[in-house]
Formats: sequence, C-alpha cells, structure tokens
Amino acid sequence: MSLPIEPSSFREALGHYASGITVITSHTDDEPIGFTCQSFYSVSMSPPLVSFSVMASSASYPRIRQAGRFAVNILAGEQIGISNQFARRGTDKWHQVEWQPSPLGNPIIAGSLHWIDCEIHAEHVAGDHLIVVGEVKALNLQQTTPSQPLLYFKGQYCSLETRVQVA
Repeated sequence: MSLPIEPSSFREALGHYASGITVITSHTDDEPIGFTCQSFYSVSMSPPLVSFSVMASSASYPRIRQAGRFAVNILAGEQIGISNQFARRGTDKWHQVEWQPSPLGNPIIAGSLHWIDCEIHAEHVAGDHLIVVGEVKALNLQQTTPSQPLLYFKGQYCSLETRVQVA
C-alpha cells in the first residue's frame, strides 16, 4: 500500500537533483517568445532529439507550438538575471535582452553557453505538464565563453565549485 505523496515533500525531494537552467525561445507574429526551463534533457542521438517539460497552463508554450520550432538557450552562471526575467509572467521578458536569430529564426540569447535549434517532433500530456520533444536542426557551442553553467539546486542558484577527475 502506498501513501499519498504530499506536493511540498515531492517538490523538496526533487529539489535535491541539480539541474541546468535553460530558456526555451521561439519567434512568431514578429515577436520573440520565451520562458525559463530547468526540465531539459537529451532523448536520442539518432535522430538527434531533445526534450523539455512545460506546464500545461503556460502562456508562452501555445505560441511556440504554433511556430513549430524552438531554441534551447543553455544559460551561463552569470545569467541569473536572464533566468529570473524569463521566469516571470505578465512582464516584458525581452526588455534589454540582446539576441540574434538562429538558423530556424528562433532567438539566441547573447552570452548563453550553448544553443540548440529544434523543430517540434512530438508532444505528450503528462499530468499537469506537457513533454515536448524536439528534433535538433542546428547547434552551436560558444567557444569563446569560459563560463560555468547556471545550475539550480535545493531551491537556489549554484555553481560548480570543483570538478571531479575520473580515471
């Protein structure tokens, strides 16, 4: 017999899993769209597929679905302000954000560690979220940026303090 899972306990338990921070972006109706996302991961090498999860009630995602494409901007450690800005609802998320279009026309945020350009491949309902799978069409490692990734752990931003060498 299993006991009901308390939402706050579930959230706290999952908070013990460190995750990178991304901003998912697209462009439609002559306007950039985006939101902060920490549930991003790789799915397949062949074909190259990635995935992210988004709340089913998201105001941004329906417009991304309409565009049929998105970019994943992997944020650098110094981009906490960008992460916070794109996590807010009802504000101009793009205020003072420098960006350029990707090969598919998605916004690439200046200073990101890396970007991945995708077309929507599939979408699955999962409880109160949607799982979106994208087929990678282009990508770019920002070789000139010596930054660390922006991470989230136990409800706060953090960074890599040490690297572990594996023999």
